[in-house]
Amino acid sequence: MFKDLVALTKPRIIRLNLVAAFGGFWVASRWQVQSWDFWLDLIWMLIGTTLTMAAACVFNNYWDRDFDTKMSRTSDRALPQGRLSPGFVLGYSIVLGVLGIAMLFLLVNPLCGWLGLLGMFVYGIVYTIWLKRTSTWSTSIGGISGAMPPVIGYCAVTGEVDAGAWILFALLFLWQPPHFWSLTIRRVEEYRAAGFPVLPVVKGILRTKWQMIPYILLLLVASILLYTYDYVGIYYLVLSVVIVGAWLIHAISGLVAKDTEKWAKMDFLFSVNYLMIMFLVMILDTNGV
Repeated sequence: MFKDLVALTKPRIIRLNLVAAFGGFWVASRWQVQSWDFWLDLIWMLIGTTLTMAAACVFNNYWDRDFDTKMSRTSDRALPQGRLSPGFVLGYSIVLGVLGIAMLFLLVNPLCGWLGLLGMFVYGIVYTIWLKRTSTWSTSIGGISGAMPPVIGYCAVTGEVDAGAWILFALLFLWQPPHFWSLTIRRVEEYRAAGFPVLPVVKGILRTKWQMIPYILLLLVASILLYTYDYVGIYYLVLSVVIVGAWLIHAISGLVAKDTEKWAKMDFLFSVNYLMIMFLVMILDTNGV
């Protein structure tokens, strides 16, 4: 049962987003560690963000339980297999959400609490209940919730949404659609059979490949802006330009790729490694004041 409870929270997603949340916090702090309260703020922010994200992911599992039976990637989850009851999973989501939001409001700051609520609302209501089953826009709009962790981390230090917060939001928002589309291209027939109107199913794989390109191009611009506004140093700038540039070239090559599955698998690896590497470099190469 414990293993299923952990799996419901989608720990891989949480792990990547916690790195992003920590990155946002560290960028805002600019290595200015002044007191024990600094570390407490960081700990409460990470725990509150984790619980909030976990609540949204558990709710997603609850709501999609019938659709999950139709895909091999999800058919072994606890709800499709009947290992946990829907009522229990819904209650689990509510408890996690209440704890996470309360922690952000009371132990970090109200702005972080509102950002956490916004992320939960977009992921749970707008994405999971509404758009995921009705529109190809689900991936792009759902990206709002996925972009919240670094903004929450940043605002835990600053207490305001300024240029740095918006740039960090852009980095995660722009990263998510091409990341997700590379996965859906590989499993397009599963999504078709399950009835999810993802872009490759509705508009085709070639159209999806074309649509990935502007997101990656804008991601390159956002990476440069983070350096331009003096939040990170030259090492971050150079590495981000090299990695996103390589990803952009690979995405363009997909327009003529003969082996689409192989291309999509490599593109997915580009996206996952980009996020982890760039936020780690961001943390190490944050500019001090």
